[in-house]
Amino acid sequence: MTQQEHQRKSVISRKTNETEIYMSLVLDGTGKYQVKTGVGFLDHMLTLFSVHGFFDFEIDATGDTEVDDHHTVEDIGICLGQAFAEAIGDKKGIARYGHCYLPMDETLVRVVVDISNRPYLHYNVPVVEQKLGSFDTMLVKEFFRAVSHHAGITLHIDLLHGENGHHIIEAVFKAFARVMNSATSPLGIEGVLSSKGCL
Repeated sequence: MTQQEHQRKSVISRKTNETEIYMSLVLDGTGKYQVKTGVGFLDHMLTLFSVHGFFDFEIDATGDTEVDDHHTVEDIGICLGQAFAEAIGDKKGIARYGHCYLPMDETLVRVVVDISNRPYLHYNVPVVEQKLGSFDTMLVKEFFRAVSHHAGITLHIDLLHGENGHHIIEAVFKAFARVMNSATSPLGIEGVLSSKGCL
């Protein structure tokens, strides 16, 4: 199979008593998306993730949002982490690292990733607003914790400055998309980028 014939993609299905999720992810895409999570703010963020990361991304999710959005948001994070892990595969030939400083009006965030097989999340993003519409802003950390754990990535997310909660979280999702695009990009090497020979 040639490099052009091999498409780095994944399909994830997850069903629990709280959520049911179908997700597909194509790393080498063009930013096409179909997003339906039942959580309006998260729909907006995942659309930005697809567009700014150039990922072809589809998600159809339902959850017990009559309770709150927590289970749905966290389980989607789990699935996205699994989707990245499956699509990346053995990690051979990828850049491994990515970083992005991303502004949005008064806001500036920094996101840095290492596709290391060592899950870790550093998240320093204080948002004054507890709610944006009906969305609990504390769920963003839960989302990225789930992503980092299930993708096997080291992820550092910092707010350098900012005031508007919507701007801050939007900048985080856009920057995350950019770093994952960079870190998963082919580097033109045979094996993994590690002196140990494995990740």
